[in-house]
Amino acid sequence: MRYVRVNITAEGQTEMEFAKNTLAPYLEAFGVTLQVRCVMTSKQRHKTYRGGLLDYGRAKRDIQNWIKQEGAQADVYFTTMFDLYALPNDFPAYEASLKIQEPYERIALLEQALYTDIAYPRFLPYLQLHEFEALLLANPPLLLLEYPEATEEVAQLENIVAQYQNNPELVNTGRESAPSKQIIKLIPAYQGNKVTVGATLAGIEGVMNLKEKCRHFGEWIGRLEGLNV
Repeated sequence: MRYVRVNITAEGQTEMEFAKNTLAPYLEAFGVTLQVRCVMTSKQRHKTYRGGLLDYGRAKRDIQNWIKQEGAQADVYFTTMFDLYALPNDFPAYEASLKIQEPYERIALLEQALYTDIAYPRFLPYLQLHEFEALLLANPPLLLLEYPEATEEVAQLENIVAQYQNNPELVNTGRESAPSKQIIKLIPAYQGNKVTVGATLAGIEGVMNLKEKCRHFGEWIGRLEGLNV
C-alpha cells in the first residue's frame, strides 16, 4: 500500500499522546501515517523545549520550519491540534473572531485565517472546539475507569454536556466553564493526570465514537482519512 504522511504540530503533551496512541493506529488503515510533535516554545544551545501554545509567532515559525524541512515531499501533509480555549491573542483573525458567537462559524474563520497565514497548500489547520477535554466529555463515564469513586461527579458532567445540546464541542471557553475546568472542579485529581489519563481515556472507545459525537473533530478526521484516496 502507498502511504502518505501527516505531520501534526500539537499544542501539548496530551494532544501528542492522543495522536500517537489513538489517531495513528486508526489512520494507518487508510494509508496515512502520523508524525507528531509539540509546538516549540524555546531553544537554548543544544536543547529544544516543546509544549504549550504560548504565542502564535513561535508556533508559526515552528510549523513553517517543519514545512521547509520536509514540504518538498509530495506525500507529506501538515496539520495542527490546538485548543480554541486560551488561544493566544496574536493568532490570525483573533479579534475578528471574538465578534462571532456561533462556535462553528468562529472556528471556521480562525482555521481559514491560519491556512492563509501559513500559506502552504498541503497544510490542513485544525482547532479543537473548545479544548482537548471535549473528547473526554464525549463519554464522561469513561472517567470512572480511573476514578471509580466519582460516580456522582461523572453524573454531574453528563448533566453539563446535556445543557449544551449533548454536544461536548459546545462546552465553552469560560475561565471556569471550559471542558478541563469542568472536570477538574468535580474531579480535582485530574489536574495532575491530564496527559496520562486524558490521552488514554479520550481514545479508549475509538475514533469512530468521537467522530459521531464531535462534529468538527469528525470533519478533520474525515479529511485525513481521504488524503490517500
